[in-house]
Amino acid sequence: MAALTLSQLQPRVLAPVDLQISAGELIFISGPSGSGKSLLLRAIADLDPNQGEVLIDDRPRKSIPAPEWRRRVGLLPAESGWWTDRVGDHFIAAAAAGAASSTDPADNADSDLAVSTALPHLLARLGFERDVLDWDIQRLSTGERQRLALARLLLNDPEVLLLDEATANLDPTNREHAEQLIDDYRRQRQAAVLWASHDPDQRQRLAQAASGRCFVIDSGQLTPERSL
Repeated sequence: MAALTLSQLQPRVLAPVDLQISAGELIFISGPSGSGKSLLLRAIADLDPNQGEVLIDDRPRKSIPAPEWRRRVGLLPAESGWWTDRVGDHFIAAAAAGAASSTDPADNADSDLAVSTALPHLLARLGFERDVLDWDIQRLSTGERQRLALARLLLNDPEVLLLDEATANLDPTNREHAEQLIDDYRRQRQAAVLWASHDPDQRQRLAQAASGRCFVIDSGQLTPERSL
């Protein structure tokens, strides 16, 4: 459970952003391709140069070690990265990195347990059998990579989700499964969620799943729209 505050946060090409996101709240960000949605999410994740401040539960980002910040504030990019050949290796590495970034020594002992207990559930929710962990990355379709990247993100148990076109490459059935999993995680974890998408139909679906706020990026400005 964590609240996120953006105070005069300014990625390149965007005007300064002031925004308070409560724990468990969904913020939907729309706008055409190239409007700056991805730049805003990457600035929050501290992956691109930016000015201003980001706080999690009133604690400034600059006071939190970068690995811990990126565990607590999880970004799902539009195109996920895969750096080894075997699918399962990515999940082991993600859990280990999350444990290493924690200030709680017990988390190191729990990383393998998280993989063995939480991962099968996540995979099943996204339509995979456990044998997908033995697959070669090269055999995965774009949609399969996107679903597995979501499972990898949630395995790290982030307090804030930054979702960049999280379901753009999924068929309707898998998109529905992913949206439901994210909404369940938001409610159960009380995670703050910023979801960037240019899909108006998705906005309508999310309106039925969560009460939240909707913003649009236009001409470099983040402005509020009607409530979801």
